[in-house]
Amino acid sequence: MSLESDIAGIQRQEERLRFERFGEADAWALGSQMRAAATSREMPFVIDIRIGNRPLFYTALPGTSPDNPEWVRRKVNTVLRFHKSSYRVGREYELKRQAFDHSRGIDPMNHAPAGGGFPIHIIGTGVVGAVTVSGVPQREDHGFVVEMLCAFLGEDHAALALGPESP
Repeated sequence: MSLESDIAGIQRQEERLRFERFGEADAWALGSQMRAAATSREMPFVIDIRIGNRPLFYTALPGTSPDNPEWVRRKVNTVLRFHKSSYRVGREYELKRQAFDHSRGIDPMNHAPAGGGFPIHIIGTGVVGAVTVSGVPQREDHGFVVEMLCAFLGEDHAALALGPESP
């Protein structure tokens, strides 16, 4: 898929994957669902669900490294700063051929424009948090989060999934 197609697809995902409400019990249920799926697929994920800076669910599965929590932290910061998925931010910067660095007022040590962070958007309120994973290539990180949100929210994953990445 082209960058433009990816960005449009991610925008559709962000518009459809919104919550009517989201609290501690929702975070636990979603996180537990994600953990079970990742475990059954033997995916080495760190999974983090939070409202603002308040962690509500966290797990590090076998195969993760000490670097994965750092990637999660940086992806969360990107979602909370831009109110977009971290993958969309990266694709947009790539499309514009802009650096994601201090020249744009961004500290790359604290932000990552890589797939895996997705906004928790409450209808009528806005973005309040993030669902984030790290452990596999960024497009797969993003795809896993979208798949799990679709299952949790009762959305058709096939209609929202991104196609294969263009070479």
